[in-house]
Amino acid sequence: MRIFLLCLTLALAPVSAHAAIVRLEMRPGIDASAEYLAGLRNKPAVLLLHGFLQTREFPTVATLARGLQDAGYPVLTPTLSLGIPNRAQSLACEAVHRHSLDEDVAEIARWVDWLKSHGHRSIVLIGHSFGSMQLLAYLAAGPSAAVKGYVGASLIEVQIGTTPRAALIAQLESRVQRRQRDLVTQHVSYCRKYRSTPEALLSYVRWDQARTLAALRQSPVNVKLVMGDADDMLGHGWLKALQHLQTPMAIVKGANHFMDGEHEFDLLEHTLKSMEPAQPPLPR
Repeated sequence: MRIFLLCLTLALAPVSAHAAIVRLEMRPGIDASAEYLAGLRNKPAVLLLHGFLQTREFPTVATLARGLQDAGYPVLTPTLSLGIPNRAQSLACEAVHRHSLDEDVAEIARWVDWLKSHGHRSIVLIGHSFGSMQLLAYLAAGPSAAVKGYVGASLIEVQIGTTPRAALIAQLESRVQRRQRDLVTQHVSYCRKYRSTPEALLSYVRWDQARTLAALRQSPVNVKLVMGDADDMLGHGWLKALQHLQTPMAIVKGANHFMDGEHEFDLLEHTLKSMEPAQPPLPR
């Protein structure tokens, strides 16, 4: 217990009557924060995760969070630390990236535990873009029993441009085995020059289409996808692969990767419909 108290610091700073900033120490010297929007106690809580290198202030996430709160759902929107204490800004592609997917998953687990410790026994995970993939990685690692559902908006696998993935993985594994820590520059997601250590980069690169599809297929909780048919950030054949998997999916006509403009309402509507199966019974 004494070690636990030393490793965990929690501070709630009221922002308004309905919101608070939560801070947790994820690893020694690495604090991370989330915004907690209060809601009705008889509704499941939502853990809403941002996309690649972004923060909880990203418009798609921030707008969806407010819409869910307006519908009565408690919402927690973390900003993953990505190895930076109290990170509050998005990271540039050209920055040095030493964070790994394993660390991302560990932080997601900590935020789930925080919700549980504050009385939420039914939790739905909702992600946007890369955040949807990171939440799938959390589910694949074994989620808390309190997690009842998953909604992936604009779900995307880890893209690496035209680099042959098998060759890249072999190269990175060789560097890791030889304990080479020189930075590697690689196309990852929308970043054409993403600089990372071999070990950290490898943790993301392994999540290709096949692994992402397998995580969807083997999900221990109910899943729902919300995708745009005008999303030009998806990999070749990705939407068809998702349809072939027969995962419950809503396709929003004309929506791009960010579901912005008029499609914000479509995203909220489909998300709210997905929340209904996770709704606990009203107390008698």
